Amino acid sequence: MLMALGEAFVFSIGTLAYDELQRRASWRHATSPRVGARDATQFVGIGEETISLPGTVYDEIADGRVSIEVLRAMADKGDPWALVDGNGRVYGAFGITTIDDRWSDFLPDGTPLKIGFTVNLLRVDAEARG
Repeated sequence: MLMALGEAFVFSIGTLAYDELQRRASWRHATSPRVGARDATQFVGIGEETISLPGTVYDEIADGRVSIEVLRAMADKGDPWALVDGNGRVYGAFGITTIDDRWSDFLPDGTPLKIGFTVNLLRVDAEARG
């Protein structure tokens, strides 16, 4: 297991194995202009935290279409999900904000042999499910 999003979805070789994890966190600072000097700043709180999981899945290894549809159903609910990696590290509660998938290398019946994907998550201040 690479990572689990709640109890509903596990990122792994058999489902969707992401190629990298991109994590972005921000902190908010308010500014006030001053004459003849830099703006005054004040820390006003924690900003957004996002995680992006891009990857590629091949039909010989897993049916990426099924896994992507499971994630889309989770996103449709709008619920926060606990995000935990394979070492047991808890990242917090995250909601799915976007899912991009790119199909290529098709069989004659239209089945893609290769699916590139990106799952974007947003940390939310809510109690996570599962």
